[in-house]
Amino acid sequence: MKRIDPADLSIFLAIAAHRSFRRAAVELGVSPSALSHALRAIEERLGLRLVNRTTRSVALTEAGERLYARIRPAFHDIDDAIEDLNTFRGKPSGTLRINTSGQAARVALLPAVTAFMRLYPDVSFELVVDDTLVDIVSAGFDAGVRLGEVIAADMIATAIGPRQRMVVVGSPAYFERHSVPQTPHDLPRLPCIRYRFRGADLYRWEFERGGIELKIEVEGALTLTDQDLMIDAALDGTGLAYVFENRIEHHVAAGRLVRVLDDWCPYFPGFFLYYPNRRQHPAAFKAFIEFVRARWAD
Repeated sequence: MKRIDPADLSIFLAIAAHRSFRRAAVELGVSPSALSHALRAIEERLGLRLVNRTTRSVALTEAGERLYARIRPAFHDIDDAIEDLNTFRGKPSGTLRINTSGQAARVALLPAVTAFMRLYPDVSFELVVDDTLVDIVSAGFDAGVRLGEVIAADMIATAIGPRQRMVVVGSPAYFERHSVPQTPHDLPRLPCIRYRFRGADLYRWEFERGGIELKIEVEGALTLTDQDLMIDAALDGTGLAYVFENRIEHHVAAGRLVRVLDDWCPYFPGFFLYYPNRRQHPAAFKAFIEFVRARWAD
C-alpha cells in the first residue's frame, strides 16, 4: 500500500460526512468529477474500495465506515486546535454544530443561540434537528441537547433551559363525548393520541404523585412522532394528548384545550447541553458553554 497524505483524507471525509459527491464538492470548492477522480486515486493507493457509488446514492463500504470512524475524531481535534487560536484574536469566532431534538430546539437551544449570537456576531451555528439519539462524537457534532435522562454518563452536561412539565390535554368537543379521567388508570379506557420515538417503542405516559410513579400504556387509533401534530390532533378532538406544557398554554388560555390530571404531572429537570470531556475545545464553544451556564445559573 502506498503512503496516503493525511491532507488527502479530507476529500474522503467530506464525501463520507455528506454521503454526496455534489454536497462534498460544494464544501471543498471543487467539481464533483474532480472529487470523484481524487477519491479513486486514494482508493487505488490503499488498494481498497471505500465508497460504493450509484447514480442515486453514495454509501460507504465496510472499510470506508471503519476508516471514517477512526479519522473523523482526529480531524475534529485538528479543527478544535485551529479554532482554539481564536483566543489570540480577542473574540471567539467559527462555527459550532449542535444536534438537538425538535422540542429542545424550540424551547431551549434556539433562544440561547440567538441571544449568544447577538453578543458574539463572529460565531455561527449549525443546528441539526433529529429526534433520534445519535453519537455526537462520531457524527462530528460539538454538542447535543436532550433531556438529562437519555444523556450518556461519560458526557459533561449543563442545563440549557427551565424545568419542564408534561400535561394531559383534550378539546372541549372531546369531553362532550368522553368522560374526564380522574386518575392515570382511567386513560387506557379513553381514546388517546399515542407517541412513538423515531425508531423506538411507543412512549408510555409517565406520572407521579406523592411518591407514586406510574407508566401508563395508552390506547388510540392515531400514533404520531411529532408533538406539534399531536397538539393539532387534540385540537381537532381526536384524543387526549400528553405534551409539553409550554406548547399548549396559549391554547388552554383561549379555551381551545382543557388540562386534566394536573396533580399527577410534576415538573422535572429540563433540557441539557452535553458534550464529550475533551481537554481542548474551540474558543467559541468555551464561550457558549460559559454563556449557557451563566444564563441558567439559578
